[in-house]
Amino acid sequence: MSQTITVKIKLIPTKEQASILSEMSKTYISTINDLVSDMVKEKKSTKKSSKHMDVPLPSAVKNQAIKDAKSVFKKVKKSKYEVVPVLKKPMCIWNNQNYSFDLTHISMPIVVNGKVKKTPIRALLVDKDNRSIDLLKHKLGTLRITKKSNKWIAQISVTVPTTQGTGLKVMGVDLGLKVPAVAVTDDEKVRFFGNGRQNKYKRRKFRSERKTLGKKKKLDAIRSSKDKEQRWMKEQDHKVSRAIINFAKENKISVIRLEKLANIRQTTRTSRKNEENLHTWSFYRLAQFMEYKANLAGIRVEYVNPAYTSQICPKCSEKNKVQDRKYKCKCGFEKHRDLVGAMNIRSAPVVDGNSQSA
Repeated sequence: MSQTITVKIKLIPTKEQASILSEMSKTYISTINDLVSDMVKEKKSTKKSSKHMDVPLPSAVKNQAIKDAKSVFKKVKKSKYEVVPVLKKPMCIWNNQNYSFDLTHISMPIVVNGKVKKTPIRALLVDKDNRSIDLLKHKLGTLRITKKSNKWIAQISVTVPTTQGTGLKVMGVDLGLKVPAVAVTDDEKVRFFGNGRQNKYKRRKFRSERKTLGKKKKLDAIRSSKDKEQRWMKEQDHKVSRAIINFAKENKISVIRLEKLANIRQTTRTSRKNEENLHTWSFYRLAQFMEYKANLAGIRVEYVNPAYTSQICPKCSEKNKVQDRKYKCKCGFEKHRDLVGAMNIRSAPVVDGNSQSA
């Protein structure tokens, strides 16, 4: 088994290199759009090769553009020619046989003064806990270079082999707003993750900032604020998911269970004042981060039926309505209500029916 992960690396090109990358990126996208347009007119896939392409791109990049254009055309055919996408965001892609990376530079063929030359471009690998360095030791795939917020970013796809553990230990994880995540193992070890109050305060601060900018009609600043908020939210999800998987590894967990995400907005406890936070926070992204980190660690992720996970008493199975943050049952059972959710998720039926006994 294997998993494909994208590693992002900051590029620091010279002015000349940045100019070349910019032109190549625009040419790459326009080449794909032209090829798709031709295929739509003829209603068949192109038979062109790199030698038929009179554009200032290395032959390997031309071949990649043809491959990407064919992929787009397949989607057009599937829509019965009703939807013909036009790519707009400049980018350029090299396959794994046409670039190399030595942790300080990425070397790839680019067009310099009309000639193709393999050129090293300085790269900055911002790495936490050597995670990216470890990933880049595996099989490298395509290299995609794009420009975002005036910064050049290289994205390298990496295929990482994974193995599933054979243990029997199960952990339930409940996701929410006030408590981003709470986990409980089958031997009752508990940990709460993230800071819901801090998250709410930060989001409110971003919204207030944009309201002020809106009154001044500073549209670019508003867009920048939204991008900054999304980056911050994504970083929080990375931190929480990383901490959860580390907790699972410490406790030798082989299976993590989560609520089925299609229903999480209905089952998450909320109030009117929390509604905007609920519908903008990406539970799906947090679950995705957890799943790919779990796969790398050899831990399986299962999704369970979310029905009544916050109401059923884990001790006597009685249904109770929760008041405030405390769950109380007539049988005497009392716990934090998010912990009750995690306990019930741990033992709930798995959606696809293939569950490990908890």
